[in-house]
Amino acid sequence: MNTSRRQRVCVLGSTGSIGTNTLDVLARHPEQYEVFALSAMSRVDALLAQCLQWKPRFAVMPEETAALELRRLLREQGSRTEVLSGVQALSEVAAHPEVDAVMAAIVGAAGLAPCLAAARAGKRLMLANKEAIVVGGALFMQAVEQGGATLLPVDSEHSAIFQCLPEDRSTWAQRIDHIVLTASGGPFRQRDPATLAEVTPEQACAHPNWVMGRKISVDSATMMNKALEVIEARWLFNLKPEQIRVLIHPQSIIHSMVVCRDNSVLAQLGTPDMRVPIAYALSFPARIESGASRLDLLAGKDLSFEEADERRFPGLYLSWQALKAEEGATAVLNAANEEAVAAFLDRHLRFDQIHALNAEVLATVHPQAGQCQSLEGLLALDAQARQAARERIEKLRA
Repeated sequence: MNTSRRQRVCVLGSTGSIGTNTLDVLARHPEQYEVFALSAMSRVDALLAQCLQWKPRFAVMPEETAALELRRLLREQGSRTEVLSGVQALSEVAAHPEVDAVMAAIVGAAGLAPCLAAARAGKRLMLANKEAIVVGGALFMQAVEQGGATLLPVDSEHSAIFQCLPEDRSTWAQRIDHIVLTASGGPFRQRDPATLAEVTPEQACAHPNWVMGRKISVDSATMMNKALEVIEARWLFNLKPEQIRVLIHPQSIIHSMVVCRDNSVLAQLGTPDMRVPIAYALSFPARIESGASRLDLLAGKDLSFEEADERRFPGLYLSWQALKAEEGATAVLNAANEEAVAAFLDRHLRFDQIHALNAEVLATVHPQAGQCQSLEGLLALDAQARQAARERIEKLRA
């Protein structure tokens, strides 16, 4: 990147947890960064406040009605921020020639197109949207390579793995025996699986360690979030499925580990604060102040580990099943899960039915030959899986 001026950052999903934490880190380094573009799905008031504070060149809202309202409110405030609308506008700002870095924090498969655009444009792509790589797979990684983009993981687990490895990616395969992704276990780690049918959205969203959005909180409670992270790790670090393991670590202090071929174990530790991986992605290979509190190793907190119970967290094991299936199976799994979680949050599906729906859609929806070689094909597969999930949800509600 050009370091002779402030770096221009595009924050996709700026009103969510990752987006607001990104802006918090940026605010600590005004001499190094400026906000070029912000986006939000529908939270007009939140995006309005951010635009008035940060004065970005562009603000994007995919929904036209929301964009019109934001445009009106900004005009009343005398703001010069230009409001764009539509899904295509997300890709346009992500690939804008004046943008240096893109924080990809849009939730779900909706983040695939702008992530591909940023990758093809050779941006510093800070990936918090794991679904983009879960759905995009080989197509996404090809775009990164061909565009010359710098891909930096923002998930705390993948950032931890990345921080334990040397900058020279060509040496990774020679060093890694396997990796261990840690998981908190969420709010139901010790709950009797027989009682999970009674879980409410409020209970599922009450994570013991992290403050996150509703969708990712539910995914953490089912461990589908970790399943998606297994798939993401396969692509980020070019690993075989059997080289990726998961352990429950309730304290969320060790964020993940690399087990080397000589059996050395490298781990990254820190307080559970997303500003750490965000700051690292922004400044890599340097490090900047994040705002996170320092880990106190003398505070008396024990570090413990447990096996991930397949009876309590069956969704986790769908990740390896999807990775070993035909190309595109991971996109099917992600689409089914997004529909299942949305239905659960709307109280149309029980918590314990999320896994059953995901497993059924994964088993019945199969990609066509060559379908995963284009964005259009992947989006069509995504739509097919979503339709199958919705039909199953309607049957369960009947």
